[in-house]
Amino acid sequence: MKHDVVKGIRAIAFDLDGTLVDSAGGLADALDQALNAKGLPAAGKERVAVWIGNGADVMVERALTWAGVELSPELHRETRKLFDKFYETSVTTGSQLFPQVKETLAELAKHPLPMAIVTNKPTPFIAPLLESLAISEYFSLVLGGDDVKEKKPHPAPLYLTMGMFGLHKEELLFVGDSRNDILAAQAAGCSCVGLTYGYNYGESIALSHPNYVLDHFSDLLPTIGLSTLEPLSTLKIQDA
Repeated sequence: MKHDVVKGIRAIAFDLDGTLVDSAGGLADALDQALNAKGLPAAGKERVAVWIGNGADVMVERALTWAGVELSPELHRETRKLFDKFYETSVTTGSQLFPQVKETLAELAKHPLPMAIVTNKPTPFIAPLLESLAISEYFSLVLGGDDVKEKKPHPAPLYLTMGMFGLHKEELLFVGDSRNDILAAQAAGCSCVGLTYGYNYGESIALSHPNYVLDHFSDLLPTIGLSTLEPLSTLKIQDA
């Protein structure tokens, strides 16, 4: 692990599932109900947790492939529609914040560091989730999987974040839990934190070589050297 302090950061972007929110239970509930509705076996939370990270379409595809059925565009479309229907409920009932996330976000919010969410999660589900967990107030920019043409690990969402905040690449820190997050940050040229507790296809986040590897979300505070931050003028989203 690296313990040196990242410097020159003017904004922080976060992945959502597996980084801020333990959402595997809600995703598994909805996906299992969708599979059952198609006469297929439930996959269970442990399996679904390994399929998280590339957006709902890919997660549904992985589930159908695991179920051993012949994958067709029609079956995929129908199953995804069922997943969306069930997830409207389980997105909030089956999700909770990881330890110390809210307290850390509250501390970060005391400083002039705008915060964003950059996730592959379907956009319609993000606002209800953030509201239910009472953390929506901390983010001045939220980008979901439907807001960009290319999802992570493509750097497009991070380029858009930099543009909206008016940042150079070295001024943005991206915090995530999977190799998709690290690959996106590396491609965008910004520093990144890899968290060890999230959903990363069953492999260690250290294998993706993030700039910083942290075991706890609250470890982010000393990593960005808050005690030594110079006063910065608050950034505002640039006009489109």
